[in-house]
Amino acid sequence: MRRYLLIIWVVLVLASIFTPPGMAQGERVIILLTAQGAVTPAMAEYLDRGLERAEREGAEAVIFQLDTPGGSIDLMNRMVQRIRNSRVPVVVYVAPRGAMAGSAGTVITLAGHVAAMAPETAIGAASPVGGQGEDLEETIETKQKEILKATVRSLAARRGVEATALAEATIESAVAVSAKEALDVGLIDFVATDIDDLLMQLDGFTVELTAGDRPLQTMDAQVVVFPQSFIEQFLQILTNPNVTFLLLTVGVQSILIEISAPGGWVAGFIGVVCLALGTYGLGILPVNWFGLVFLVTAFVLFILDIKAPTHGALTAAGLASFIIGSLVLFNSPGTPSFQRVSIPLVVGVGLATGAFFLTVLTFAIRAQRRPVEVGAEALIGRIGETRTALAPQGMIHVAGELWSAVIEPGVTAVNVGERVEVIGVEGLRLRVRPVVRKSS
Repeated sequence: MRRYLLIIWVVLVLASIFTPPGMAQGERVIILLTAQGAVTPAMAEYLDRGLERAEREGAEAVIFQLDTPGGSIDLMNRMVQRIRNSRVPVVVYVAPRGAMAGSAGTVITLAGHVAAMAPETAIGAASPVGGQGEDLEETIETKQKEILKATVRSLAARRGVEATALAEATIESAVAVSAKEALDVGLIDFVATDIDDLLMQLDGFTVELTAGDRPLQTMDAQVVVFPQSFIEQFLQILTNPNVTFLLLTVGVQSILIEISAPGGWVAGFIGVVCLALGTYGLGILPVNWFGLVFLVTAFVLFILDIKAPTHGALTAAGLASFIIGSLVLFNSPGTPSFQRVSIPLVVGVGLATGAFFLTVLTFAIRAQRRPVEVGAEALIGRIGETRTALAPQGMIHVAGELWSAVIEPGVTAVNVGERVEVIGVEGLRLRVRPVVRKSS
């Protein structure tokens, strides 16, 4: 009997350990996802994982708390499709206060089975732009707008004519509205101050899924936070234009250090890693690749000034090229503000880079002006002592060595033991002159 009781106790303990938090039998659970920043592959993957868990564990709903200025249309379409095909109701909640659902975020919000916003938030400005942030050509722009307008019409159809018209205006004319304005026309379902307020308003609300209508039961439901993985957070950071800019700068400088002083591996390794990570960011961000021409030119000028010093002229030109190239690469006209690199950061890094290469240049010039310290030329100016008479040739002892020497023209002879100064080198023979003794 005791054995059976022990087995039952072990099974209950193991069940309590391996049961996911909040997923106890019969308990209603809501999965909370939180996404902030531009729409990126990492954000789309995060949404996929969250919905997969919610479907696998039979969650009551998923709250996708969103704060985004927008992003790629392709990624937006992927996220919209995933939300609309979810077997679990998805509540897109634009929060916290001050958040926005801009551009692609507008369509993602409308794709939710429930759309909600916190007070003092905004939605809209969904007009499409090119891959480099530029305005599209008229024909392409018309096509993109019409496709997006058709998408939002289908998503906002249940919300009424006025809401549908506003949804189209966010794309056609880049209109943006506040949470209250969106609620007034029915573009969203609720304005909720926080998650608790949202759950209270959601209770009893009927949503339309592919399997049919379903009323939500959110009162007393447990909210389970589903965090982003480390990789997703890391990849999201890499799409920050300031981070991408710093990675490219450090990467190129490290590679140049490795090339100029080969034999080590630390600088080269750091450079390769930084460039690889920076390249990922370049693949996501809208950039003007013409800026790379200026950046490459800048580093070439820095290296040339070290190899063939021009007293800083090429370094100054390289500094100007570096700043211009960085701004052209990231801050071209039409690039959304959230995808632009900080101008003070570019100028600061540019000045630091210029100072670094100027320091290297200073040491290079000093090295060229320093007297030669090896070989026969290093003996010039040294004082030695004759070991044989110089008449005019003989042997002298200088710098701990015996050298063949010849006296300078105009001097007939120098006796043994006299001090002489080396004034030149002729092959393997030194040219010397007597050291005049000062009278006491």
